[in-house]
Amino acid sequence: MNNRHLSLTCWGGVGVVTGANFLLDDGNTKILIDCGLLQGVAEAHEENKKSFPYDPKSINFLFITHAHLDHIGKVAKLVKDGFSGTIYSTPETKSITELMLADAVNIMSFEAKRTGEEPLYGADDVARAFSLWQTISYHEKKTFADGFEVYLKDAGHILGSSIYEFTYTDPQNGSKKKVVFTGDLGNSPSTILRDAESVIDADYMIMDSVYGDRNHESKEEREKRFEQIIKETVASGGALVIPAFSLERTQDILYEINNLVEEHKIKSVPVFLDSPLAIKVTEIYKRISKYYSPAVREEIASGDNIFNFPKIKETARSQDSKAILSVPNPKIIIAGSGMSNAGRVVHHETNYLPDPKSTILLMGYQAVGTLGRQIQEGAKKVSIHGKMVTVRARVEMISGFSAHKDSDHLVEFVGGTAETVKQVFVAMGEPKASLFLVQRLRDQVGINAIYPEKGKVYELK
Repeated sequence: MNNRHLSLTCWGGVGVVTGANFLLDDGNTKILIDCGLLQGVAEAHEENKKSFPYDPKSINFLFITHAHLDHIGKVAKLVKDGFSGTIYSTPETKSITELMLADAVNIMSFEAKRTGEEPLYGADDVARAFSLWQTISYHEKKTFADGFEVYLKDAGHILGSSIYEFTYTDPQNGSKKKVVFTGDLGNSPSTILRDAESVIDADYMIMDSVYGDRNHESKEEREKRFEQIIKETVASGGALVIPAFSLERTQDILYEINNLVEEHKIKSVPVFLDSPLAIKVTEIYKRISKYYSPAVREEIASGDNIFNFPKIKETARSQDSKAILSVPNPKIIIAGSGMSNAGRVVHHETNYLPDPKSTILLMGYQAVGTLGRQIQEGAKKVSIHGKMVTVRARVEMISGFSAHKDSDHLVEFVGGTAETVKQVFVAMGEPKASLFLVQRLRDQVGINAIYPEKGKVYELK
């Protein structure tokens, strides 16, 4: 009992945006927050195959903040390697995770056949993970272990995303401390979802910093630019290719196009939703609207189907995807993946990057080393499936549709708990973004913010 000291160890999501994996430990109970894939860096494949730096059998609980692969992608590997504790998330995160991991298994199986390597995990491991899974709703308080209580808030990042507030009662003196894991905090104002809920009484905070060193365009500016890019591409007779994440970004894009069509601001042209996963995720979004912003809920109540409009076509089958090329321009193609590092969008980019009439529109973070990052940084030629492709298409970037808070809003968020917080751990960002945010929090808010080291044990005194 006397050896119970609460500590934090960052095993992932440090120095990189992806691979979130944090350990909260009081010497008696071991709690993981997220267990994600490392993505978008050269060493990702080899790193993801490595054994965990802790014994999965020793972990008692796993809390999942949201259903992006860089937060859930190694859950089934954790189970395969011996974890048999309890997994917690919101019901919405669990539902979306089922789709995401099923898709991941299919991709890994395909790659295993191509390379001869054993996949990271299989369908049986995923099934075992879900047999351990329980759900908690927002604003539900739950005592789940000796000395530990958890409370969930809406992170506003994607459907079901959570901020976890852990309250720990010291067994020696009865004092309490609150440790908050933000997961990824949603952009404000959000396109569809409610904004992230505030935190006002944290003692310690572990937060994301994807956009820690820069700000997004305003909501009005991003909508105006999106409209203008569509108009100009249509006028030039080209194709507008949008690499989009299947979860949240695709739904935001569909909603914006729906508004532009309904308000007659753009011509009605063929729009292809070319991602089987995005099609399935959108069906979940259609069913669950209670977490949408009040304005969007009013639109739905008035009878507006916010994801449906004339000339939209879902192309789940590969033959339908291939047939898009034969459809005359102008047209809009929304396809995965968001960083152009896999998926159907790379085939469309092969076809339309050489076309000066067409536009590639990047609408979110592009990790270092990805095809999307190369295109964003102005490469004149890129390699796609071993073929050199000349870039003549117009390349545009709108960061305002990102599902992440920007630098000013991150500072504002932490400022809400400035009076109580003892230390803020700035993680889940590229080093320059994390370090910039650390300095802003120190200088402008007077907070003890640090850039944590991977594997270092931090005692939360």
